[in-house]
Amino acid sequence: VSQVLVVGDGRPCIGALITLDAEILPMWLSGHGLEDMAPIEAAQDPRVRAALEKAVARANEAVSRAESIRTFTVLPGDFTVDNGLLTPSLKVRRAQAQERFAKEIDALYTRTLR
Repeated sequence: VSQVLVVGDGRPCIGALITLDAEILPMWLSGHGLEDMAPIEAAQDPRVRAALEKAVARANEAVSRAESIRTFTVLPGDFTVDNGLLTPSLKVRRAQAQERFAKEIDALYTRTLR
């Protein structure tokens, strides 16, 4: 995991937008006996998804149930200064990220409510 943006204001539960670390991913895949793949492909792989679910579950142990991440999606790339999603001091531009990934955020809650 490279970055996580927690979302959920005005929503029924907490969700997260996750990016994968493109530099570490090949080593992680190799260490788990998986073939090399791009982050966008890894995001769809059930074995990678299962590992992410375990990581989210571990993170959720540190917070109350109300604060826990209940749903997440993996984005195709990191938030960067160049793509306008980070400030020069490397803070997430939350409004821009929520606007750019509005469809992905809405999909989190469409899946959750089914």
